[in-house]
Amino acid sequence: MGSRLAVCLLCAGIPVLHVHAATTSSGQAWPTKPIRMLLPFPPGGGTDAVARMLSPRLSEATGQQWVIDNRGGAAGNIAAELAARSAPDGHTVLMGFSTLMTVNKSLYPKAQFDPVKDFSPVTHMAVSQYLLTVHPAVAAKSIAELVALAKAKPGALNYASAGVASPLHLSGELFRSRSGVNIVHIAYKGGGPAVAAVLAGEAQMVFGSVTASMPLVRAGKLRALAVTGLARSNLAPELPTLHESGFPGFNVTAWQSMVVPAGTPREIVTRMHSEIIKALATPEVTRLFHNIGYEITGTTPEKLADIIRDESRLWAQLIREAKIQPE
Repeated sequence: MGSRLAVCLLCAGIPVLHVHAATTSSGQAWPTKPIRMLLPFPPGGGTDAVARMLSPRLSEATGQQWVIDNRGGAAGNIAAELAARSAPDGHTVLMGFSTLMTVNKSLYPKAQFDPVKDFSPVTHMAVSQYLLTVHPAVAAKSIAELVALAKAKPGALNYASAGVASPLHLSGELFRSRSGVNIVHIAYKGGGPAVAAVLAGEAQMVFGSVTASMPLVRAGKLRALAVTGLARSNLAPELPTLHESGFPGFNVTAWQSMVVPAGTPREIVTRMHSEIIKALATPEVTRLFHNIGYEITGTTPEKLADIIRDESRLWAQLIREAKIQPE
């Protein structure tokens, strides 16, 4: 009956939307109801923007609504704990921001989730780099010159961050650890105030987002030295990476991923991965990601698992050695 109806519709010139449901080894179809997208932050941020770009496209592709559920609080742990306790049937997904999936377990040992054991990776979706900038009065025009200056004047250079244990703080601590310099951390209440402090000369350097920092660099208010990813940023390809500036393997980025509760059938993960990759490849999604400073990645589930494990080990060691504790 269904095939005859489709033929009739096509003959009448009416397009037919084919939505294929995944079927598990037990014969269960997916999806059979709306899919809840748990977001670890309130509306309005980058994670929320990413989810709202993808939700309508994934809803159309799967034939069920992908409903955004913002569960901010506790540095994202509330959403992660809720997702970890959800049924592994493919109807609950978690937008896994980089720090949530790799840093929080070391910062909050009492958190009721384990990013490796409690989740099955679906895909690493997009990445955004940070940019190390200095005040123009700082006599350093390269990473090598900055390190030499810091070693010549131990404790004289301050770096601003968005707060203790923020990605900007962790970036600075990793740079301090890898370079062996004595630089002083000053925590502010957010990335904006941290950058403002450098503009005012209260601090000499800051790791900030490429999108927020580059207009200030091009206006001559800040000097850019390097980006923090392994590859140069498409948003500022003229700038070197720390990786190529004497710090091999230096890789600190903000990224977005999709994970599901551990035990979710492989067939569902595979179908979900396929639909997300298709959505990421559309020109409008690529353009929207670019506008908020993200570059599309779209990895396999196995690659995301490797990223989570490797970065978790990196940050656990740094947090332990630097004795970082959340405020």
